[in-house]
Amino acid sequence: MKLVLASTSIYRKELLNRLGLPFVTTAPEVDESSRDDESPEQLVGRLAEAKARAVAPQHPDALIIGSDQAATVAGRILGKPGGHQQAVAQLRLASGKHLQFFTGLCLLNAHTGAAQVEVVPFTVVFRALDDRQIENYLRREQPYHCAGSFKSEALGIALCERLEGEDPNALIGLPLIRLIHMLEKEGINVI
Repeated sequence: MKLVLASTSIYRKELLNRLGLPFVTTAPEVDESSRDDESPEQLVGRLAEAKARAVAPQHPDALIIGSDQAATVAGRILGKPGGHQQAVAQLRLASGKHLQFFTGLCLLNAHTGAAQVEVVPFTVVFRALDDRQIENYLRREQPYHCAGSFKSEALGIALCERLEGEDPNALIGLPLIRLIHMLEKEGINVI
């Protein structure tokens, strides 16, 4: 079956390339707003599936991968900051704290309509950061399109005290370990 990544994220595309499987990407059109009383886990699971289902009509005989991510600190959901001031506020809030990332992953068999959906947690323990460190990081990295203003695959690693989780790829936005298991259930073996 054809494999489709329902995302325009260059990071997810780079991660999926690591598996050596041919795939195409399609941009999903999905409202990413959270619902009232929706937990971060529920939000990312719902959006991962919604993204996969949004592109299914264009690829009716494909396996479609949808993914979404949210970061939380002190019970507050941090999305993509979009700009400098919001990124400064997010990093000040995360300074010296545990930042919990939740990555929703969906593998949809568009032919049968069956979806495998999982949420993979990952924790980043931030160092205590001063304003100079935050400004230097943001000036050099500009992670305005990353959940929680954190880009672990580059300079963001300097913000960390430690990382805790089963799959570091989840932190970047596509949990490959879980995806490999999902693909195997659909008869696709990576190795």
